[in-house]
Amino acid sequence: MTDTHYAMVPSPLGDLLITSDSTALTRLYLPSDRRTPASPDPSWKPVSDAVLTETARQLTAYFAGELTEFDLPLAAAGTEFQHKVWAALCAIPYGTTATYGEIAAKIGAPTASRAVGLANGRNPIAIVVPCHRVIGANGSLTGYAGGLATKQHLLALESGLPLAV
Repeated sequence: MTDTHYAMVPSPLGDLLITSDSTALTRLYLPSDRRTPASPDPSWKPVSDAVLTETARQLTAYFAGELTEFDLPLAAAGTEFQHKVWAALCAIPYGTTATYGEIAAKIGAPTASRAVGLANGRNPIAIVVPCHRVIGANGSLTGYAGGLATKQHLLALESGLPLAV
């Protein structure tokens, strides 16, 4: 069993809790997500390993508008289907959006838009794996584990629109 390392990264959204297994990023918890623990698990180690240091650097650059594509080793726990969805999310270019149906078609499961939505909602590495870029078929902002205000903030950041304070 590998150790879980963690760090807190300040962001415009609040402090982001990130974890690694020392070789890859394993989780990114948004402060507004109900699944985010109130504090790190006592078994986790507050170690500043190379993965966490680089993740913090890239997140800081992203929020400063200086980074449009993350380049990090990822190790998200999930099913084969979820991994297909998450890979498709990573292919959505910065500043653009895709619908659940478009993602379903891209992974070869054109009738699975609801399953895509479920996989999207279980993405353990939000922002880096850009689940915020997925919208409803009618262009509406639909559910987001970090809350619709967070999703709107991220999309505004990427589109160059003024950010709400």
